[in-house]
Amino acid sequence: MPTVLQAYETEILVGGAHPTKLIPGNIAMRKDFVWKKESVVNTFLKDVRGGIPFAVEQIDVMLRVLRSSGKPVKRFLDLGCGSGVLAGAVLSAYPKAKGTLIDFSEPMLNEAMRGLKAFPRRLRFVQADLNSKEWLKEIGREAPFDAAVSGLAIHHLTDRRKKSLYGEIFSVLKPGGVFVNIEHVSSPSERLRVLSDETFIDSIWEFQREKGGRMTRAQMEKKFYSMHDKGSNILSSVEAQCGWLRRIGFADADCHFKIFEIAVFSGRRPD
Repeated sequence: MPTVLQAYETEILVGGAHPTKLIPGNIAMRKDFVWKKESVVNTFLKDVRGGIPFAVEQIDVMLRVLRSSGKPVKRFLDLGCGSGVLAGAVLSAYPKAKGTLIDFSEPMLNEAMRGLKAFPRRLRFVQADLNSKEWLKEIGREAPFDAAVSGLAIHHLTDRRKKSLYGEIFSVLKPGGVFVNIEHVSSPSERLRVLSDETFIDSIWEFQREKGGRMTRAQMEKKFYSMHDKGSNILSSVEAQCGWLRRIGFADADCHFKIFEIAVFSGRRPD
């Protein structure tokens, strides 16, 4: 039976004319490849995504920043789109918008296609790896974009690659275009890291209880610390990342919302 990704290939392009290298460098060094496993993706979407603290508020801040440009979003880019949550919010807020969604995980792209099936003619899905600038070859015909968004994806890249990626995003934005990143960032101290973990555990546990789950708080804590994706995190401070955006040339680079290790920050390409 074909996957959703295969089923969409005739209608929505996956990749493009340029072959995408999903494995730059040594595979053994890439801990984020865990996200290519369907079991890891399913666990995250089923047990974690809905329990992320203040997720609704984060998306509201993202949309407020997009609206602040005073320009309609006609074409946008979603980097590391995951299940398509951010893209869905943008599509709903801007009924004429068209999106290009990028992820290197086929299971995630399959979930995004299922979740966004109400917008089939407004989307293009691209399987590409943000760990290499090769992704730019796949979106050349759509650029430049009015906006670019990303949610809980870029923190899997090294700091050096983060900086390069931010520069690449700047290059494909229209003048006045906005980049908004909802991101997992580092804590300035061990005490605050523990406080962040406790907040996540409480929120995910409450999410599970609302769904009828019977796991105890202690069991949830044990499961949280044993999640297979945790080793793929390469966290950087929000202060450092806003600084990188400013040095690249983004205007108004700032953090607009932060709850421990979750931050919403953005920058605008000057007119």
